[in-house]
Amino acid sequence: MADVQLVGVTKRFGAVTAVDEVDLQIAEGEFVTLLGPSGCGKTTTLNMIAGLEEVSAGEIRMGGRLVNDLSPFERDVAMVFQNYALYPHMTVGENIGFTLRLRKRPKDEIHARVARVAETLELTALLDRLPRELSGGQQQRVALGRAVIREPAVFLFDEPFSNLDAALRIKMRGEIKELHQRLGVTSVFVTHDQEEALSISDRIAVYRAGRIEQVGTPEDVYARPASRYVARFIGSPQMDVLVGDLVGSAGGAVDGAADGVAGSAPGYRLGSAVFPVPPGLDIKGPVDMGIRPEHVHLGSEGVLARVRIVQPIGPATHVTVEWDGGTATARVGGIARLVPDDPIHVAFDPAGMVFFDRETGRRIEVGGSGHG
Repeated sequence: MADVQLVGVTKRFGAVTAVDEVDLQIAEGEFVTLLGPSGCGKTTTLNMIAGLEEVSAGEIRMGGRLVNDLSPFERDVAMVFQNYALYPHMTVGENIGFTLRLRKRPKDEIHARVARVAETLELTALLDRLPRELSGGQQQRVALGRAVIREPAVFLFDEPFSNLDAALRIKMRGEIKELHQRLGVTSVFVTHDQEEALSISDRIAVYRAGRIEQVGTPEDVYARPASRYVARFIGSPQMDVLVGDLVGSAGGAVDGAADGVAGSAPGYRLGSAVFPVPPGLDIKGPVDMGIRPEHVHLGSEGVLARVRIVQPIGPATHVTVEWDGGTATARVGGIARLVPDDPIHVAFDPAGMVFFDRETGRRIEVGGSGHG
């Protein structure tokens, strides 16, 4: 195993800067996901770590060794691609053991290691089959086996589940996580799927236009997003980011009474409604307020609203409500017996509020709220 360090790593394609001065420290044995939309630079970063793309500026180190000028083979990395890249004329066993044959390892050693990897990935019964005889999930496990058998210092995964259906993607996430727990090899995983990143990562690096917007644990990027961009990118459904005004002791005077809260109480005003904010909140200047569905409560208290959309998702229901001045989505356990245009009251948990500077989009630290 080896740690991976990126220091000021930049990649330019002519006049286009695909990756812009990225700094990232990946500890030995850590599983880090590069997450972001298409074209944000995450795959280019992975290719530079692998040695498939040259670095325009900056340094990449593995195990403390500068690897900028080393070939992929010399870097001791193994890469798993989204299209599996299996040899169609070779059996499963031959595909898995191909790298060892290139290294001219003894046949007995190759046979033993292929058998061991096949057992780990539940491929033993498939060793004599050709790739065309396998399902997508089985082919992906063969691609994993070919990487695992090399016993590399670093695993690199380039959107390996993108060609699988939804149910199989979820199953493969569990298999990847279990495999990493068993082997403990430093791993860098690329995906645009935020749910995938949250479920398997030790830490996540959220990319935006060639730069890293935030690096943190899944809990950090979900509950304490560094910016409005991260807040909206992470979570399903995404965080509601509402544009209003702080009033009362939280930021200014309240002009008369408002729906849902006493006239002089500190809060965040959205149209005719004012929602209570965390006690002692002291923020100056215009801010936007973010709230996740689990912190939006529907019932008989709060601001009078009406149901706009009801989306059952099995164990829960997502209910979007609107009032004069805003909309928000709540996650309700079980089946919600609501229909569009039903009147209902909505309230926000102040402890779940996150505030963003309106001009910069960066999260504002809020002492004592648990979300600063």
